[in-house]
Amino acid sequence: MPDAITPYEALLQAVETAGSQSALARACGVGQPAVWKWLQVKRLPAEYVLRIEAETGVSRHDLRPDIYPREVPHAPGAFTGVDRGTANVSFNGHAISQQARA
Repeated sequence: MPDAITPYEALLQAVETAGSQSALARACGVGQPAVWKWLQVKRLPAEYVLRIEAETGVSRHDLRPDIYPREVPHAPGAFTGVDRGTANVSFNGHAISQQARA
């Protein structure tokens, strides 16, 4: 996985990709002072994330990871134990037969 960037760095990247604060503002339908404010508070309002992603290619996951977290692979299932009555072992919900030993 590439090195993660902060949401602020992602916003700076979006401004750079757009060409200027004014260009990014036009793409979002706001004035340049709005983009300046986003940079000052280091946070992009949620309603502009998808539009900026579409215009600049900067990932929504980088712009607002609190709203668009990256997919985390699921951990393997828990060991469910041994059924001593039938000498079967179960792992991740799948039975694994074993020969009973006397």
